[in-house]
Formats: sequence, structure tokens, C-alpha cells
Amino acid sequence: MGLFNRKLGVDLGTINVIIYSNGQILLQEPSMVALTVEDERIVAIGQEARDMLGRHPEHIEVVRPLRDGVIADYEVTEAMLRHFFQKIGGRMRLFGGPTVMISVPYGVTSVERRAVHEAAIQAGAREAILIHEPLAAAIGAGLPVKTPAGNMVLNVGGGTSEAAVLAMNGIVVASSVRVGGMRLDEAIINYIRRKYSLVIGQPTAESIKIQIGAATNLPEDLTMEVQGRDQVGGLPRTITISTSEVVEAIADPLSAIAGVAKSVLEKTPPELASDIIDRGITITGGGALLRGIDEYIRQQTGVPAFRADDPIVCTAAGAGRALDDPSLMRRMVVGP
Repeated sequence: MGLFNRKLGVDLGTINVIIYSNGQILLQEPSMVALTVEDERIVAIGQEARDMLGRHPEHIEVVRPLRDGVIADYEVTEAMLRHFFQKIGGRMRLFGGPTVMISVPYGVTSVERRAVHEAAIQAGAREAILIHEPLAAAIGAGLPVKTPAGNMVLNVGGGTSEAAVLAMNGIVVASSVRVGGMRLDEAIINYIRRKYSLVIGQPTAESIKIQIGAATNLPEDLTMEVQGRDQVGGLPRTITISTSEVVEAIADPLSAIAGVAKSVLEKTPPELASDIIDRGITITGGGALLRGIDEYIRQQTGVPAFRADDPIVCTAAGAGRALDDPSLMRRMVVGP
């Protein structure tokens, strides 16, 4: 089936691009592109490019065209989006292209918004509408954003973390910081280099975070063998790292993420603040999968916190659902 008249919700993330339509995820692939160094010719996109990370020959580089939740390389982002659109629907130009609702971080500038809008149109979308990520995440998590009662979401993405209080189909107060999952990976890399004089790559750091990482100490420490290159001798070496070490490594970026939630709570009107104390904070995004992050946010803010169901896809699902709701479309969409 072509994409003629199809409506797509797109989470254009630093780590992943997720595309949602009609109640299902059509595509979930890494936001990565492999290019030749000399003439910047595209070699691979998505998972194929991700598989090359840290393993490619010298004439190829693997890049993330999005940084901190916004476009860092316009042409590569456009090519990546076009590839993903064509992957799920054939050559869209023949069908007029889909209407897409595409997420942007709350703190983006008008220039950054325009870049996202134009990249989507150039990639083959017939119409591109923008929605703030916290709002899309809240809708995708099933929060009752249409009601007068306050709801709070903390969306922890790959490049940015955003907290927002929502009511009556809109954002009442919000804040964002350009700290997310990738900053956690960098903190693990730096910790292991500092403590063990061992150099590891970003894929290894991400694996550590997923397999044994946590926001707070666990009742039982998990351990994992990590292989890297010795900084002194230059030869491969293996060490064993524990969850408690990862907790120590990522303390600073996690504190910045919790700080966003605290700053929003401090600015929330009293009537809505009481609703949030009753309802708690819903955590979405890939960062929500970190063990103990709900308990960590509760400790830092004094407000109950809960992980959304399937938190990684909340933003894409919310963007897709917003396209089908005229009242939401009227009230809360941001323009390019």
C-alpha cells in the first residue's frame, strides 16, 4: 500500500527515528548514516549504519545527523528521512506523500523548527506539522491532557530531557536541558577511562548502561565484563564493572535531568501542583528504561514517579494520535 493520504507520527530522535500509523509502529531504526569521507556519499542508513559503528574502514565515517534533539546536518537528515519514508511506503512522490506530525524538543528555536519542517517536506511529506515532544509523549503515554487537571511528563530522550505540566490540551509550563541518554554513555566512557585507563567506544558504553546500568544502587550489584584498549600499553584488556560503579559514573547527568523536573515543579501553579502530587510524574523516552530512574526522580523531587508503558514509542504514538484528533490539532500544534 502506498502512503497516499496516510498519516504518520514521527519521532525524529537523536538516537532513533520511530514512525507510527494506525495503532502500530511501522519503523524503528537508529538515526545514523554512514558516509564516504572524501565525497560524503551515503553508504548505509539506519540499522545498517549502526552495525558499522566502530568497525568501519578509514574511508567511511558513521554520523548522527541529529544532535541534542535538533538537526545538525540538514542534507543528511533529509536523505535519512527520505530513505525511511520510502522504506515503509514505496516511492511517495508517486502518491503525493503522507501527512506527518513530527516531534521537536520544547526548547528549539524558530530556525531549528523550520529546518525540521523543510527536511520532512523535502524528504517526501505532503504536509508536515510540528508538535512539542513532551506533549506528544504525554498523549502517547495515555495521559488525559484534555482535562483541566494537571499532568506531568518527564521525557528522557537521547539528546534532550524535557519536563512539562499539561492541562486543557496544552503545555502550561515546561523546561528542557540538552542532556539525555548519549550524555550518560559519555559519562560511562569517561569514568572507565579515568578509573581503569581503558578506552571503550560508545556502543560498549550503551551496552553497559542497558545491561547493568541503574540510577540508584540495587539490592544486588550486577556485574559485566568489559573489553577495551589499554590507554597506556595500547593492547586489548578486559575488566569487570559493577552497577554501583555505573551509578557513580552517571550521577552528574542524571542530576541535570532531575533538575529539569524540579525547575518545572517550582514554576507550576498551585492548583496544578496538587494534581501532580496525586497523579505523579510519568517518565517517557528511552531513558525511562534505566533501572531505578522512577525511584531516583521520586527521591529528587518528592513526587511519585512512574515509567510509562513502552516508553520509547510514546512520542511517535502521541504524534500519530494527535493527527487524528481535530481538537488537539487546533490547540497545541507548533508551526515551522
